Amino acid sequence: MSEDLQILIVEDSPTARQQMVQIVEDAGYSFLIAEDGETAIELIKKHHPEVVILDIVLPKKNGYQVCRAIKADPELMIKVLMVTAKDQENDRIWGHRQGADGYLSKPIEKDELLGVLEEMITAIH
Repeated sequence: MSEDLQILIVEDSPTARQQMVQIVEDAGYSFLIAEDGETAIELIKKHHPEVVILDIVLPKKNGYQVCRAIKADPELMIKVLMVTAKDQENDRIWGHRQGADGYLSKPIEKDELLGVLEEMITAIH
């Protein structure tokens, strides 16, 4: 793992957030945490993480809005992985239309999350 690589985890549920933190931390990745969409955008502007793991249902700004903000800025070369309990096909389609690079359904499976992260990071470097 690159010590310079950062992942931003944006999740308002303490349980889901802790699960993702544990997976990312155990894999040796550096990470930041945001509990709402506005904080996520502030951290993205300040730290430029390589990957954002982004819940859709968030306070202040939802995941779709955060994803659109990331993808609208040509300076940001950030991969966005949307993660949600909303598992309808139209949710996936809508997420991809907002610019998401990937989509996982909750509950998160450790191997699936790490596999997607590895693919995204490989595509960056």
